[in-house]
Order: sequence, then structure tokens, then C-alpha cells
Amino acid sequence: MPVNDKKPPWLKVRMPSADVFDEMHEKLHGLNTVCWSAKCPNIGECFKRGTATFMILGDVCTRNCGFCGVKFGTPNRLDLVEPIKVGQAVRKLGLKYAVVTSVTRDDLPDGGAGHYAATVWSIRKFNPECKIEVLIPDFQGDKDALEVVVDSKPDVINHNVETVPRLYSKVRPQAEYQRSLELLKSVKEMQPGFVTKSGLMVGVGESIEEVEGTFRDLREAGCDLLTVGQYLRPSPENIPVERYVHPDEFEHLRKAALELGFRNAASGPFVRSSYFADEQIK
Repeated sequence: MPVNDKKPPWLKVRMPSADVFDEMHEKLHGLNTVCWSAKCPNIGECFKRGTATFMILGDVCTRNCGFCGVKFGTPNRLDLVEPIKVGQAVRKLGLKYAVVTSVTRDDLPDGGAGHYAATVWSIRKFNPECKIEVLIPDFQGDKDALEVVVDSKPDVINHNVETVPRLYSKVRPQAEYQRSLELLKSVKEMQPGFVTKSGLMVGVGESIEEVEGTFRDLREAGCDLLTVGQYLRPSPENIPVERYVHPDEFEHLRKAALELGFRNAASGPFVRSSYFADEQIK
């Protein structure tokens, strides 16, 4: 049974002044960020820290997932200069750790893998000391496309399973749970030393037992880092929140993940894939 729209006290956030948003907008030079596009609740905190998660390949997704706030439709043509813009923006922001994600582009032959690789190379060119995390789509299971990203040698490859397998038809109808696990496993086969990461949200109808089962599946796929956060409904068109998970339960999940062997697990109401991502890799 979905909960009402009134959030519990632990889900209250304070937004910074408009000046903070204006300053970040100027530094980003019109680049897309998942912070805006996905209506992330941490946007104020991250912008205040001078960080953002770049969203490449446009701002329109070819998939219409039930949980996501990103626009769905027919994407525009690629901005071929975008990788250079991202590299320059990382330098202007002075980032020591850059996170790059994207919409899903099933319309492109390589799913956008080459664009990811070009973005990694550009960030390296302009910021040789900067660590890079890429949060990638599943490329429809295309291992050649995945290898293009792996060969660009980011520091972390992240791919979210998002939810437990039973709920994929509701939450991610155009994705496949096993395909996502296979992607994470394939990264390790291509580059055994690579750091892999995944995440999921809770509060969409899963049980704790199902969540812990997903943790075990991720560990079997060689996943190193994990994030777990509360699902918050971006708009009335998205699936409703079924439950607000208490912080004590998030702490239980964090400990359960560490006991299974994850190198690091971030679990909390406001945790998202790229939230304090630099802290996870230390």
C-alpha cells in the first residue's frame, strides 16, 4: 500500500541560497547534470560543495523506467564536443573525483560507449590527477560496447541494479536483472583489477530478505562497492513510494553488506549512486 506524500522527519532537507545554484550553473556552461535532470534530493548539498554528476548523451532517455525523473522520448543528436566540455568543466570546478553518467541511448549502435570513452579521455587530458567514476547503462548486453568503456580505464565502473529482481517489471521494465549482473561480472573478466560498483533503492515494495539476496548476487558478480538509498517519487507520473525506510534499517543493511565482503557500503535515506562517491573509493 503506497504511503502518503508526507515525509518522515529524517527526510527533511534544507536548500542553499540561489547564489549557490547560479554559481554552479555558470561553471557548468550548460552541461547536463543528473542533479537537475533526475531531481536528486542532494542537489543543494553537492552544489554547495562545488560538485556535480555530469550527465552525457543528452537529457532525453530512450527508456521509461517507473522510478526515474529523467525525460523520456526521442533524443537529440549527440553533441560531439561534449566530452571536451566536460573535461574543461572538471578543471574549472577543481574536481579531484569526477562522476559521469548518462541517459540510456538504445538508439545508438554502441549505446553511447564511444562517447563515454571520449569523455574519460578528455577528463584525463585536462585533469591528469582526477579520479573518474562512470555510471553506465547496460548497453543492451553488448560486450563490445562495454569493452570500449573498460579500455578507457576509468577508476570505477558503476552500474545500478536499482531494485530486486521481482520488481523489475514495475521499476525497470526495459531492463533485465541478469543482464545487469552479467555486465558487472564481465568488467572483472575484461580487467580483473577494476573496481566495480552498484546500487539499489528501497521503499518500492521489496522485502529486506530480497534486498539481502540482491547483495549476495552482486558479490557473486564481483561487485566491490555498494550504495543503498530511499526511493523518493520524482513526480506524480512515477511509481509511488511503498514505504519510508527508517535509518536504523539502513544501518542494518550497511552492516549486512560489509559482512558479505563489499569493500565499502553506503546506506542511508539520502544515499545515491554518486553521493560522496570519492569517500567510497578511499
